[in-house]
Amino acid sequence: MNYTIQHIAQITNSKIIGDKSILIKNIAFDSRIIYSTKNTAFIAINTQKNSGEKFIEAAVDRGINVIISEHHHPQYENITWIIVDNSVDFLQKLAQYHFENSHLKSIGITGSNGKTILKEWLYQCLWNEFATVKSPKSFNSQIGLPLSLLQINDSHELGIFEVGISKPDEMEKLENIFHPQIGLLTHIGTAHLANFTSETELIDEKIKLFKDSEVIIYNGDNSLVNNKIKALYSSKKLISYGFKQNNQVYFKDNFSKDEHVVVQYFGEEISFPVHQKDEATLTNALALITVLKELGIENHKIVEKINALKAVEMRLEAIEGIKNNIVINDSFNLDLDSLKTALQFLNEYKKPKKSLVLTDIVGVNSNSKELYEEVSELVNEQKFDSVFLIGNEISKFSDLFNSNTFTFINTKELIDSKHLTELENQIILLKGARKFEIERLKDILELRKHDTVLEINLNAILHNINYHKSLLKSTTKMMAMVKANSYGLGSYEISEFLQHHHIDYLGVAFVDEGVELRKKGITVPIVVMNPEQHSYETLIEYNLEPEIYSFRVLELFYEAVRKSGYDKKYPVHIKLETGMHRLGFKDFELDQLGETLNRLNVKVQSIFSHLSSSDMPGERQFTLDQLKIFGKNSNYLIEKLGYTPVRHILNSSGITDYTDHQYDMVRIGIGMLGESPNSDIQKQLRSVVSFKTVISQISLVENGESVGYSRRFKTDHPTKIATIPVGYADGIPRLIGNQVGSVGVNKTLAPIVGSICMDMMMIDIDHIQNVKEGDTVTIFNAHPSLKEFADYCKTITYEVLTSISPRVKRIYIKD
Repeated sequence: MNYTIQHIAQITNSKIIGDKSILIKNIAFDSRIIYSTKNTAFIAINTQKNSGEKFIEAAVDRGINVIISEHHHPQYENITWIIVDNSVDFLQKLAQYHFENSHLKSIGITGSNGKTILKEWLYQCLWNEFATVKSPKSFNSQIGLPLSLLQINDSHELGIFEVGISKPDEMEKLENIFHPQIGLLTHIGTAHLANFTSETELIDEKIKLFKDSEVIIYNGDNSLVNNKIKALYSSKKLISYGFKQNNQVYFKDNFSKDEHVVVQYFGEEISFPVHQKDEATLTNALALITVLKELGIENHKIVEKINALKAVEMRLEAIEGIKNNIVINDSFNLDLDSLKTALQFLNEYKKPKKSLVLTDIVGVNSNSKELYEEVSELVNEQKFDSVFLIGNEISKFSDLFNSNTFTFINTKELIDSKHLTELENQIILLKGARKFEIERLKDILELRKHDTVLEINLNAILHNINYHKSLLKSTTKMMAMVKANSYGLGSYEISEFLQHHHIDYLGVAFVDEGVELRKKGITVPIVVMNPEQHSYETLIEYNLEPEIYSFRVLELFYEAVRKSGYDKKYPVHIKLETGMHRLGFKDFELDQLGETLNRLNVKVQSIFSHLSSSDMPGERQFTLDQLKIFGKNSNYLIEKLGYTPVRHILNSSGITDYTDHQYDMVRIGIGMLGESPNSDIQKQLRSVVSFKTVISQISLVENGESVGYSRRFKTDHPTKIATIPVGYADGIPRLIGNQVGSVGVNKTLAPIVGSICMDMMMIDIDHIQNVKEGDTVTIFNAHPSLKEFADYCKTITYEVLTSISPRVKRIYIKD
């Protein structure tokens, strides 16, 4: 993209206020993710749920001087404005013009699953055949696709773009913007079925993308897909792939025990080795081969490219480091897109100083000087205190970096310099190409070195929050519960992430939890659900807001406010008793409560209550009775107060099952972590937590021998037993030992045998093939799931998470 503002206005029929001659090369849509202000415009995108215009001030503060908006805001000086009728329509018009005036060959990928993996695989295979541009991350929506298309420049020969929809009538708009020459349809599943009446309607919508395609490549194992595409697009070149041999591209033989697989492609045979034989990976491999053949890639090159494929690593991890550092490890791959993503992740943490380790960018067909000028521009925007450059190529351009910059030929040279171990109270970003093995730096910098880890997927948390928000009115606020160390996941790390994504309130149980967050830089309002009398002074000092549930608590807290010298009305949150019989004011106390609140120097920030059984369908009437009581009593109290505080009563299951009672705010807890008792809702959520370890040792235990303390398990045949380094000191209850519970090995459940020890336990892997020492073992994530693991323990998911020991290393990832 390379247009003057005047040209942009002509393309989109927009109005200009300011300098028409400014050249725009980039459009930013998130004020938190502005990689460079040079030649960049900020677009304030307005949707039904949100207004981007409230972030204009943040964009201007970052140094942006061109704003695209539906309204002019004259209070901002020295800004050039592009005034548009509709921000999303503007973006789509500009992207359509830009795409239609490019001359690149294009691949459009749609489907329910596999879009991102196939896009990344295709890019790995084709970047050195064609100058290639691709969608960043999963940019495939009504907003994401236009932003992806605007990356195209004159040097590009091939574009690979994802296209995603979630409801009817969306694809027609996207096809109007982007009409790929090669259309690729991946697996159709239930991932986006929620807003469609049937799978047929979903397929009809997806394949609209191929209206102007020359070639359509699709998974022919789905008979509905096969019939629909053949009926609608019989005049086009159609290529089907799949496991069934009626496809043009399929696997020749049963290959379950072979090291190689043989693919039949219109009678040709292509043989290549495989390491993963799950259905999804193999299906994606067929789609990949089909596209490569269509682009004229020779068979021997296809095999070479498949052999060279790297795992699609789309994750960053944040770990606790030595000397109070936070280490962000992104040593998986390095290109401009992944560098931008890593820098965005960096901005979600608040530390007084930050340092960067950056290597050569390997395998990019670009002019080195232009490449590293762009890299340095991105890095300089972040104002790092120190930058450590590794590699011959990037070191040549060290003078482009404004920070205190050090250069090294290789990673060992940096390690030997001892520079990194001198860093203290910083965020340290490790960003490098695989060949430099900078994961060695993570090993030096991390605080806890333990094979057993709890991985927390921050993007999954955001997805789950956004899903719950999609059920609410745009004006409804949300409080995230981060008590009990965010259910064992890490209160600061989760709170920092939520604050970055504009959560309205945080909820903690005790004052010391809120104080810890304040000391680490959390500034959003925090409600303390159980403030203890001795902690009121500290609560006031750290600007925390208490739950008030009785007259005793109210009078004592008011006395603490008076003694503190606080001269404004202190915000409090009034808890009403509606049927749970735990804490709260009862209906006969409301007259006195209203009089007392008006007399004291406090302001009721919110009125709320707790639902006891919203997750139990059999107690629906009781929940409705609670909601009725809350509505009646809160209305009465508001009348007594003479003003209207925020009201909230819905928890996670309340949000999904009693949405009409959302009032002004809702509280999310376990739903944020991807758990719901409603099976339909569960399908829409993403798993957040993965508890993992590795196999320490594998032994063959002879027939009749015993395993573990007290000889509780005895073999009845020679059995392979694996020992894993996790036990009841890590949060695994002893009651799930001896074949009550199981863990996952190679996507297969392995029963726990014998008694669970303090630091170890043993599992039966006799029925699982290709297991070796050092292999990953999943305590819970998908198989078994967190809910299944909780069922083994005869408890709830909350208890499982909060029981995981602090000695288990927490790793925060973004995928």
